Amino acid sequence: MSAPTLIPIRDPIPVPLRSFFLGKNKNRNRNRRVTNIRVYSRFFFPLWLDLGLDSGLDLIMKTRTLLIALLQCVVAANLCLAGDTKFEQALRDIDDKWSKAAVSKDVDKTISYYAADAVVMPPNAAAATTKETIRKVWSEALTAPGATMSWKATKVEVAKSGDIGFVSGTYEYSMNDAVGKPINDKGKYLVVWEKQADGSWKCGADMWNSDMPAAAETK
Repeated sequence: MSAPTLIPIRDPIPVPLRSFFLGKNKNRNRNRRVTNIRVYSRFFFPLWLDLGLDSGLDLIMKTRTLLIALLQCVVAANLCLAGDTKFEQALRDIDDKWSKAAVSKDVDKTISYYAADAVVMPPNAAAATTKETIRKVWSEALTAPGATMSWKATKVEVAKSGDIGFVSGTYEYSMNDAVGKPINDKGKYLVVWEKQADGSWKCGADMWNSDMPAAAETK
């Protein structure tokens, strides 16, 4: 390591402080003078290093401080990532159980995943905002002749706050028309999940629409 480069300084100890640290009276107690110089070195020498010296020690301290700060950032980021991954998996599991309830045509179980103030927006119909209208939407869908329905999440995101999540994916639905002919549909959905006070997740908003082209109108 190269020798420190000093900036020419007429007097490294400011005049107002010289008398305090070094003393005017040559007969003062030597121990008092040494103590004062140590105090000066402890509180003012680091600043003098930054201003007047190219110090290898100063560089080491700064590098060490920077590395500690970076390490803290990495640890914090990993903790946040771990928390997000945990919530995302929880929502995937809940969404999968919800789909299985629909497959079994259990209307009560299916609508139990909604929050008290949930909004359901089915295609080609008005939004359902009450328990009664939400039940009607699912009852008509699951009890129709030949009805089968399932869905699978393809993307899950959780807000940084950890109390709201978004799940999107694809669904498949089939039913028989008036003459018994199967009608097959497939499309996509988006669900907003809200974390409740007890730690459970409930659906706050639910919407889906078909990927199939609209049927031609009969004249």
